[in-house]
Amino acid sequence: MDAQELKSKTPDQLKEQLVALKKEAFNLRFQQATGQLENTARMRTVRRDVARVKTILNQKAADAAAAN
Repeated sequence: MDAQELKSKTPDQLKEQLVALKKEAFNLRFQQATGQLENTARMRTVRRDVARVKTILNQKAADAAAAN
């Protein structure tokens, strides 16, 4: 997922995506704790995707505040 793709989404869509990513991160942590996690790199990508979504949400909020 790239930033351009995220910028085209609405804040509601971004919030939904954030919830889904956080659920996935939670499940990955459980898999790691129980020794079932096979793709450890997925944790890193999910964490970065969460940060990317949060950044875009904050930028959109700042733009909306500046417009008023």
